[in-house]
Amino acid sequence: MVALSAGVNVAPSSQHIASCGALRQSRSTAAPRRAAAVVRPRAVAAPEAAARQGPTIVNGQVLHSATKEQLDVVASMDKYAEEHVLPILKPVEKCWQAQDFLPHPESPDFLDHVHQLQQRTKEVPDDYFVCLVGDMITEEALPTYMAMLNTLDGVRDETGAAPTPWGRWTRQWVAEENRHGDLMNKYCWLSGRVDLRQVEVTIQNLIGSGMDPKTENNPYLGFIYTSFQERATKVSHGNTARMAAEYGDEVLGKVCGAIASDESRHEIAYTRIVDEFFRQDPNNAMLCFADMMRKQIVMPAHLMDDGKHGILNGGRNLFTDFSEVAERLGVYQASDYCDIMEHLVARWDIEHREGLRGEAAEAQEYLMKLPTRFRKLSERAAARKSKAQPARVQFSWIFNREVKV
Repeated sequence: MVALSAGVNVAPSSQHIASCGALRQSRSTAAPRRAAAVVRPRAVAAPEAAARQGPTIVNGQVLHSATKEQLDVVASMDKYAEEHVLPILKPVEKCWQAQDFLPHPESPDFLDHVHQLQQRTKEVPDDYFVCLVGDMITEEALPTYMAMLNTLDGVRDETGAAPTPWGRWTRQWVAEENRHGDLMNKYCWLSGRVDLRQVEVTIQNLIGSGMDPKTENNPYLGFIYTSFQERATKVSHGNTARMAAEYGDEVLGKVCGAIASDESRHEIAYTRIVDEFFRQDPNNAMLCFADMMRKQIVMPAHLMDDGKHGILNGGRNLFTDFSEVAERLGVYQASDYCDIMEHLVARWDIEHREGLRGEAAEAQEYLMKLPTRFRKLSERAAARKSKAQPARVQFSWIFNREVKV
């Protein structure tokens, strides 16, 4: 996972409570706002309970919005997951581990190797380290992502060790992802360039705050979200890999490149799941794809907080400033967000889907126009930013040194 913002808001807030399937009707009106004002957050045990009680709206989204038709599709996909999703995972013995890239502490030359690492990172600029640390913090929030996947109806791991294809995928995906934060954290610590205590505070705050990707316990929405997010992660880590090599730290470049390669495999798995949604249930898949694009992809670390950033910088938001640094440096930009939209529209062959009904046909038309519309808006936003005077912002992650945003 990666925590970056596209930097452009193209969806009005009233669209953020749209969902797909049978619960779509009338939620663009004022009714959801009235409901959200009076309905207190409460636990809903299962989709069947939601059906008996009527839709529960929390923070502008309907819980358990998947229709019976959607859940039937998911229930039919165990064999598909076994044959097309689980094989994307690598056996543990064939996976790299963090220690493969780091000095060996048992070696008599350990301190010499640490010194060499620190000498390499001396030429890496502070704004790069802000991006690297922000990405690392996001990778370290894995408990949140496992919890999110286990909110999805029809695919959650009911026992914590369920032998179902979905339960095995979630646990083993998390196990592969766990290596990413470990490696980045240790590399940053050894570099001496990062205030690890402030990073650790940010990680704890982020895990405690969670995330709200607006997926409504709906597996269609959830796997569209992860398809987008894994590709964004691949792009971000790929760019930090290239830049590290350009700054003269080839080992750090290999670190980020190895992580980007993992994210690329994981993207394939999630897009294959959505491939099957479109094959079996194109109308609901189209509605859900459009729904997630209307909401926009909320990045998983949007609630990050180090406890100091606002104090140091007159109330500024840490995630927003981290995203601005990534945008300016070219680690992840609004144009990348547009590229991912275009890629998924092409991957799921949105243009050539035929026989769609009513709202699904309208969603298809919306999706075909959206990347161009978003790109124009992002270009206008970039033009405005280029004329603005950059601010200098202190980041506690790098010992309160200033970086342009």
